[in-house]
Amino acid sequence: MFARFRRKRINPVLRDLLQETYLSVNNFIYPLFARSGEGIKDEVASMPGVYQMSIDEIVKECDVLKKLGIRSIILFGIPDVKDSVGSDAMCEHGIIAETVRAVKSAHPDMFVVTDLCFCEYTDHGHCGVLDPVLKTVDNDITLDNLAKQAIVHAKAGVDMIAPSGMMDGMIQAIRGGLDAAGFENLPVMSYSTKFASAYYGPFRDVAESSPSFGDRRSYQMNPANRNEAIAESVADEHEGADILMVKPALAYMDIIRDVKNNTTLPLAVYNVSGEYSMLKMAAKAGVIDYDKVMMETLLGFKRAGADIIITYHAKEAAEILQK
Repeated sequence: MFARFRRKRINPVLRDLLQETYLSVNNFIYPLFARSGEGIKDEVASMPGVYQMSIDEIVKECDVLKKLGIRSIILFGIPDVKDSVGSDAMCEHGIIAETVRAVKSAHPDMFVVTDLCFCEYTDHGHCGVLDPVLKTVDNDITLDNLAKQAIVHAKAGVDMIAPSGMMDGMIQAIRGGLDAAGFENLPVMSYSTKFASAYYGPFRDVAESSPSFGDRRSYQMNPANRNEAIAESVADEHEGADILMVKPALAYMDIIRDVKNNTTLPLAVYNVSGEYSMLKMAAKAGVIDYDKVMMETLLGFKRAGADIIITYHAKEAAEILQK
């Protein structure tokens, strides 16, 4: 006798009863990009529906998000002045610290995460202090600066730190700095397996963070390496991360499942700018049903093992989930 799997698919109620994976608005973190000024809300040409915003507009956007049931955001900063070390990122009056204070003052119930890196703040666009001989980021000097940056964010009132620079030892350095400063209860969500991916292109438009020379392959991961990808996340778990992350998501479903199977921590994925923009452009060309493909993509991340999805689709997906 052959198996009749279709028996369980014919009746729609039974299909729903047996569904294994579910999306919830509680799974989403929505990215926001802050810059100085007032009344600024500039759409990014390569990312329809995504904006650079002044702090007052971000505060307003949080009202919109909460009405949709989205209560978690991740902040990126675009400073007025950039320098070789990313000083704005370590300043209590920098763009991110000011944004955190404003959001938490107006929306104390909004869960605020900050991206902890230097690429948006340096004049060379790399993720830390440069080693002039090797012409890449000096790992250990950057670790000290990451700890300083984390403490600035913590004092501003952030709810979670998310270091994204892929420096070796970054979780240990940040955790040690936070604990020594009295922030032992502040969680760290590590970009623990972050690939040197071509999918980041549109993000560099909105965050104004393109490297002025070279690329980031000396610190971000080789997309071809599976075992190393697992090892990176396992190492961050051992160093004290509270949540791990795989970035990008769409081309790395196998890595999401691998990391989930090899670690015990909750797992986030970042549904990155290129993944978002591809769906937007395909919809504009009329070749896909945008809503259905978007929801299928997000469901795929959950099925692969994601507990948290950082996505620019969050508002649109929340509207569909409310219906």
